[in-house]
Amino acid sequence: MYYRQMGRIPHKRHTTFKKPDGTLFREQVMGTKGFSGTQSILYHHYMPTEVARSELIGKYVPEYEDQESLKHRHLFTDQIEKKGDAVSAREYLLGNDDLLIGTVNITEPMKSFYRNGDGDEMLYIHYGTGKIETMFGTLTYRPGDYVIIPIGTIYRVIPDKEQLTKVLLVESFSQITTPRRYRNEYGQLLEHSPLCERDIRGPETLVTYDQKGEYEIITKTRGYLHSHILNHHPLDVEGWDGYLYPWVFNIEDFEPITGRVHQPPPVHQTFEGHNFVVCSFVPRLYDYHPEAIPAPYYHSNVNSDELLYYVEGNFMSRKGIREGSITLHPSGIPHGPHPGKTEASIGKKETLELAVMIDTFRPLKVVNNAKLIEDAKYMYTWVE
Repeated sequence: MYYRQMGRIPHKRHTTFKKPDGTLFREQVMGTKGFSGTQSILYHHYMPTEVARSELIGKYVPEYEDQESLKHRHLFTDQIEKKGDAVSAREYLLGNDDLLIGTVNITEPMKSFYRNGDGDEMLYIHYGTGKIETMFGTLTYRPGDYVIIPIGTIYRVIPDKEQLTKVLLVESFSQITTPRRYRNEYGQLLEHSPLCERDIRGPETLVTYDQKGEYEIITKTRGYLHSHILNHHPLDVEGWDGYLYPWVFNIEDFEPITGRVHQPPPVHQTFEGHNFVVCSFVPRLYDYHPEAIPAPYYHSNVNSDELLYYVEGNFMSRKGIREGSITLHPSGIPHGPHPGKTEASIGKKETLELAVMIDTFRPLKVVNNAKLIEDAKYMYTWVE
């Protein structure tokens, strides 16, 4: 990410910065990879270590199903009835040692604050509007937003009243960044990148709460949820600067790469983490060779599992898919268009599909509860 500053900060880091009453603001360096990764410096009204009470809530790691025969999977996430705030309503569906994937039906604001101490989070907003209050400032969200929240960020999600916010959630155990191949040696996104810094927005306003009282932060780390009670408001930051902060990129701003013949999935890559990538399938012109076949060729994911979350439109290579569907095509067996979809694509000029793809380079495991929303016949839908 690029450098950003909000609020009031001193001229030099690690120097005195005083309030009007002469007491010091409390400086916090927040960074990744020790002190060699991206970092920001925040200035608090109160000590961020000032915890009045700490309690263990319980385990959060989902239970995975036992190994079954290798097959393609299809989940209907619109059948998930679980609702609540942005933490309590999380429904994990798949995962491995690198990430957890699920959906969230947000119907109410978070009363407590939250931070993930295990890694970054990506919230893809399928629909709904609202705001996310963070220690770095407030972001607003709308449909199509990818919201990237760095490890250790204190935040809470407040949906707009009388609106359901549906989220595709990725909890990563590593940092989520833009693709390395689209950045130059200085970190700037290159001219041929399908996104640029102008498309990215950070916190819009910094609201500082200089007030005492009991406030709960739910901390997720080491496979468990923990409750920390502060005796001051956790969003007490007077100012900050640096390269680490939450940011938003809307899928509408992804500029698709097209060609004379069908382009492979990596051209759709938007983000990457350790052992996984996130891609955006957006409305785009089809291949323009006079004999091109726009539908993807059958292919084997030799080293990766492919997960697709269908947002809207008619996905040109699939049948029986609806909004909110998740398909999993595991490595080890080939996959590709459903019968008739290859022929039907010939001569088509464009597609209006919208979908998010997550490729993982270690196998994904399916959570036990996912079977309740599964299309058990999906594996056999290629039989003509």
